[in-house]
Amino acid sequence: MNVNEIISIIIILAAVFAYINHRWIKWPPTIGIMVLSLACSLLLVIFGNSHSLLSENAVKLAASIDFQDVLMNFMLSFLLFAGAIHIDAGKLKKERWPILILSTLGILISTFFVGGAVWLLFGWFHLDIPFIYCLLFGSLISPTDPIAVLAILKQAKIPSSLELKISGESLFNDGVAVVIFITIAEAARSGGADVSAISIGKLFLQEAVGGLLFGALLGYVGYYAVKSIDDYKVEVLITLAMVMGGYMIASHLHISGPLAMVVAGIITGNKVSDEVLSDLSRDYLGKFWELIDEILNAVLFLLIGLEMLIIKVNPTILIIGAICILIVLLARWLSVWFPMLLLRYKLNFEKHAVAILTWGGLRGGLSVALALSLSPEMHRDEFVLVTYMIVIFSILVQGLSIGPLVKRLQKI
Repeated sequence: MNVNEIISIIIILAAVFAYINHRWIKWPPTIGIMVLSLACSLLLVIFGNSHSLLSENAVKLAASIDFQDVLMNFMLSFLLFAGAIHIDAGKLKKERWPILILSTLGILISTFFVGGAVWLLFGWFHLDIPFIYCLLFGSLISPTDPIAVLAILKQAKIPSSLELKISGESLFNDGVAVVIFITIAEAARSGGADVSAISIGKLFLQEAVGGLLFGALLGYVGYYAVKSIDDYKVEVLITLAMVMGGYMIASHLHISGPLAMVVAGIITGNKVSDEVLSDLSRDYLGKFWELIDEILNAVLFLLIGLEMLIIKVNPTILIIGAICILIVLLARWLSVWFPMLLLRYKLNFEKHAVAILTWGGLRGGLSVALALSLSPEMHRDEFVLVTYMIVIFSILVQGLSIGPLVKRLQKI
């Protein structure tokens, strides 16, 4: 299949599934689309004849899509910018300490807890997977996914302060998680010989701090460019250039493109929108990025469902994956409870905050993309299947139940 055919089929399927969901199922769009995509994939796997034209073309379509490349090198920049542009910087500043601690210390706690528990779990099943690879899995499954979180929280109607904590954490923990993932991956490849505190510190400064500074620079370049004109068509084009050009430059500079997009998006959504845009331009810019967000989310969750067609299924790993769902939930609880324990003397937290933050910490396409980036010797097939199971549970079970959970807790 050529690129034009792949894009056309994906958009057609996303539109059909979105219509079916909106017309009859009436779930949050991202969840509804993923469920329909997943259901179709499962039906083809279970009942389809592997030699039938439909099954062959479906598998061919799924295999022709490099999910890791599409998400990490294209969609992620647009989705993070579109999510950040709607964040209120003033409210974000008030929640800065919980967001900072959750997106740093919380990630580390979860990474090491999951890594250790999964290593023991594989040992119980007599599968010899080195600890360093289990730790690598812990780093890729620990961050809450900003794409899944922002898409589903819109429908959950949780308290605004808690929603900001979850969405803010999910936007910023990406950079930290990627740094940890890259560091552990380098340690795994080199046997730990070339990894030191200095190299880790240098990598963190380059990726995370470099991404933050570059994002601020990008945001203010866009601010002064938009300030000098008054034409919504050109202003929208400038924001597109910021996202596409900025992410490309960040990858060449080896700094965190995702963090740069978050910072640039917050500046654009607050300083640019509030200070220099006319009412007409503000309306067009907001609706443009909202539309981009909705379309790409639909495509992303469709692709997550289609991945089922090409994932290698192993009965033993399915059992391990089911147990890992519980491990990841416990790790999430610890990574929320302990930071809040440290901050409770400085800040007041909402009632049932730990429970809501734990259940609202969704995993999504980012974890799948990182798992797919593993090499075969890092036990890629095993970790991809486990990651996929956790992501599906997170989006379907947690995503659909976070709203009812909040309502029930509010009555207690």
